[in-house]
Amino acid sequence: MVKRISLLLLTLLVCVASFSAGEHSNSQARQVFEKAYQQVFGPKGCSLHYDVNLVGVYKTTGNICYKSKKSRFTDEKVDSWCDGVTAYIVYRKKKIVEIHDANSDKRDKYASKFKFSLDDFDYSMEQTAEGVLLTLKQHRDAKGTVKHAKALLDEKTLAPIWLKIKVAFFWANISITNFKVGGLNDNVFVFPRANYGKDYKFVDKR
Repeated sequence: MVKRISLLLLTLLVCVASFSAGEHSNSQARQVFEKAYQQVFGPKGCSLHYDVNLVGVYKTTGNICYKSKKSRFTDEKVDSWCDGVTAYIVYRKKKIVEIHDANSDKRDKYASKFKFSLDDFDYSMEQTAEGVLLTLKQHRDAKGTVKHAKALLDEKTLAPIWLKIKVAFFWANISITNFKVGGLNDNVFVFPRANYGKDYKFVDKR
């Protein structure tokens, strides 16, 4: 869940361009998306609260902080810290701490199912009654697993309101609140080892 949400959710969160009414061309929309991508994964980072509904079958809620290659994640069952080199995933109920390489897909069994390249899509933007809608549709010859994605942004602040991501034949609906860019101290991403004593089992999977 950590990589699944942070990778796809955060790439669509912030736009820094100005919009006018009507639909924009593929090249204009991609430029905005790339700016958003770089803004989210850049040195300022961002934080947010999300609620996920996977076609009514799976629901979860949580918080994410992301800054460059660093991340901090928490939901009902899991806490995770990644300092850009090492990732620590705490399963609270099981009292297990897994240690992974930060770039390894092994830290999340869903990661390989939610991959894409910026070149995979045709891009478009339009002004709607609810806000600015950014749409990504996958090319026929694309190798990524994300088929279709949409992001609704607030017209005035460009803060994300919701995301919809299609993988295979199902949609993940993600509502976003408390979105903030910047203001993240690097200490947020440091695993607090002292908080997890002998009651927890450490499993090194690097």
